[in-house]
Amino acid sequence: MTYAPEGRDPHSSSDSSPDPSESLSAEPRSAPSKRPALPLWQEMLLLLVVALVLAIVIKSLFMQAFYIPSGSMNDTLVLDDRILVQKVGYWGDGGPERGDVVVFADPGGWLGGAAGAPTSNPVTRTLELFGLFPAGGHLVKRVIGVGGDRVRCCDTQGRILVNGVPLNEKAYLAPGQQPSLIDFDVEVQEGYVWVQGDNRSNSADSRVHLGDPGGGQVPVDDVVGKAFAVVWPLPHLSLLDRPATFDGVG
Repeated sequence: MTYAPEGRDPHSSSDSSPDPSESLSAEPRSAPSKRPALPLWQEMLLLLVVALVLAIVIKSLFMQAFYIPSGSMNDTLVLDDRILVQKVGYWGDGGPERGDVVVFADPGGWLGGAAGAPTSNPVTRTLELFGLFPAGGHLVKRVIGVGGDRVRCCDTQGRILVNGVPLNEKAYLAPGQQPSLIDFDVEVQEGYVWVQGDNRSNSADSRVHLGDPGGGQVPVDDVVGKAFAVVWPLPHLSLLDRPATFDGVG
């Protein structure tokens, strides 16, 4: 016969012991401390700073908005259209391709007096200061040739040739426009592009600046990015595609 120690149930488990998690604390637990809430004006200021930083990062690295200041790209882009320009596609070894519609900084004297007078609107000037509103000094054209290409005008049918291949530009030229009324024959330097507006008779593009330093060619370093969408006004909402005629040029 076995005997249980005094005060212990003989039928209870021999290794049972009180669960520490069920023991009562000698002192009540204190409620977690709360940080004091910021005043409303400080919260608004913090949110504004965060939004501004994010906007600057997005503008600098990914995407930027521009407006069309002239009719040189009719009818692809018309006066006062708002476009979005993406920069990701030109990261690393990527660069402008034939057929891309690109925004680029004035290579030097292309705009003349058309760059626009400084705005007096304080909000706009603040946005310009942080690079969130186009401050002028940019142009938009279509890339016809890239580094290493020979671009010339024109063959017996009036077409522009790139590396000897004639372009069919009817998909994007303004109605009634000829590919070019200016004859030229150029070798595009590495690191440069040859650009022309879609409204050929009303576009001061590479052809017009043949006699300038650089021979009308635009440094790739001056290219901001590729225009990929028209976002305003709403009736003009559209995506910009690369014309198929450039697929066979290389």
